[in-house]
Amino acid sequence: MSDVNAYERTEEPGFGDYVALLKPRVMSLVVFTAMVGLLVAPVPVHPFIAFTSILFIAIGAGASGALNMWWDADIDAVMSRTQKRPIPAGKIQPGEALGLGVALSGLSVMMLGLAANLAAAALLAFTIFFYAVIYTMILKRWTPQNIVIGGAAGAFPPMVGWVAATGSVSLEAVLMFGLIFFWTPPHFWALCLFMKSDYADAKVPMLTVTHGHDAARRQIFIYTLVLATSALALGFTSIAGPAYIATALVMNALFAKGAWAILRRTTEAAQADGYKVEKSFFKLSLIYLTLQFGALLADAALRALGLIGGAA
Repeated sequence: MSDVNAYERTEEPGFGDYVALLKPRVMSLVVFTAMVGLLVAPVPVHPFIAFTSILFIAIGAGASGALNMWWDADIDAVMSRTQKRPIPAGKIQPGEALGLGVALSGLSVMMLGLAANLAAAALLAFTIFFYAVIYTMILKRWTPQNIVIGGAAGAFPPMVGWVAATGSVSLEAVLMFGLIFFWTPPHFWALCLFMKSDYADAKVPMLTVTHGHDAARRQIFIYTLVLATSALALGFTSIAGPAYIATALVMNALFAKGAWAILRRTTEAAQADGYKVEKSFFKLSLIYLTLQFGALLADAALRALGLIGGAA
């Protein structure tokens, strides 16, 4: 954790600096998957309630990002890919980030409870706590399984959206959770394979640092197989249709092929071609969730038009 007085302000923060503090790229995935979870639920939701629910889920995600940046400012200052974040760059003080994160956390949970239901609000509160405390403050610096367990925080949004619509958790919500949960390790470890010494320099016990690249390659392949099983299982539920099934078959075949290619590589071969295979797999992982959750949304639209059967 960083000292709240360790970063001198170099310039007055602008609106964009506070937006950056909320991790907008992560927030965009949260908003999208939460929206899908809400819209594919077999319960009609008033458009205003749907909009406000997604808005407060997004604010909760931003609150998590602010709390994460507050706690991780010391390691963000060491890692090349995070040095320009608002706190290590001296634009926002750690105490300001903490205050904003706590305030937005309370606001998002309270307002989601009023807009949707208490179950969704409680699940959002747990999600923020899990990411900010369980992952950021404990797991990230303690165990090489940080990404595996911590990935649950990023997997909750579609479940929160589903609960906002239905008031309860179901198999469909659990499998949407699993789609993100099992995707996170291969996605992130592929990045770690070609991130050079960032995590080692910051003394963060990522798998590639503690167990080496060969172990990470094996784990990527194992989690990819588990991910494919979970993704295909979702195809047998009431919210899936032809669009999702076709997308899941193609994307998981490509993902498995990429993971197998990574497994067969040596570190020497990867270094020789500039981690070409690993970077290609990582790029594929960036569109994996978008296409599959988008396919669920497409099936929901087809179902609403009466073109396919399923949940109603």
